[in-house]
Amino acid sequence: MAAGADPGTPPRRRDARRNRELLVEAAHQVFREQGLEAPLDVIARRAGVGNATLYRHFPTRVALVDAVFRAPLSDTMTAGEQARNSEDAWAGLTAYLDAVFTVLATDRGTNDLMTTPLRGIDALEAVHAHNRRTLELLLERGREQGTVRPDVAAEDVLFALAALGRAVPALTTATTADAWRRPLTLFLDSLRATSTPSPLPSPALTPDQLGAVLGEMGPHRAPSSG
Repeated sequence: MAAGADPGTPPRRRDARRNRELLVEAAHQVFREQGLEAPLDVIARRAGVGNATLYRHFPTRVALVDAVFRAPLSDTMTAGEQARNSEDAWAGLTAYLDAVFTVLATDRGTNDLMTTPLRGIDALEAVHAHNRRTLELLLERGREQGTVRPDVAAEDVLFALAALGRAVPALTTATTADAWRRPLTLFLDSLRATSTPSPLPSPALTPDQLGAVLGEMGPHRAPSSG
């Protein structure tokens, strides 16, 4: 008997559970590299199982995405709770967005999930609601503390963050891994009540880099739900 195996579990059931674990692990790797539109047969091959096994465990792409990203989405909500507990609203806001964009820049699957419509994933709907409430609370407290301009609304921030987040994979592919910090800093400065600009953390794009970024972005297509 294999080490750690449950002697009370039939071998077929243990094999099925192991195949599911392999599929979730492989899917996370492939989605991270290629985004949510990655071919499902690539995931099956990387997991070392057949397509039939994949569809037996996950009849739809949405079911697989839900299984893969439930824990990472929970981590995003944890970061939001930490930001809410910050006494300095501006510090909480900047730390929260830094944490979110660090993930968006390194995981194409999470980026797709957070910036494009994909219905039927309860955990995603929960994290979107939590993210919105986090931003509303931080903006409200920031206005009270005099660090956030009084006329900015949560919708302004959510729209800008979605647009910037969607561009991050192309930006990092065509330039450097932390190139997203410059546009995020410029955006945050637009929210500040103070007129003193923040130092920009990375150099501006060259004309060639801008062309490469726009080429990487290409036409937009939302992930399919099937």
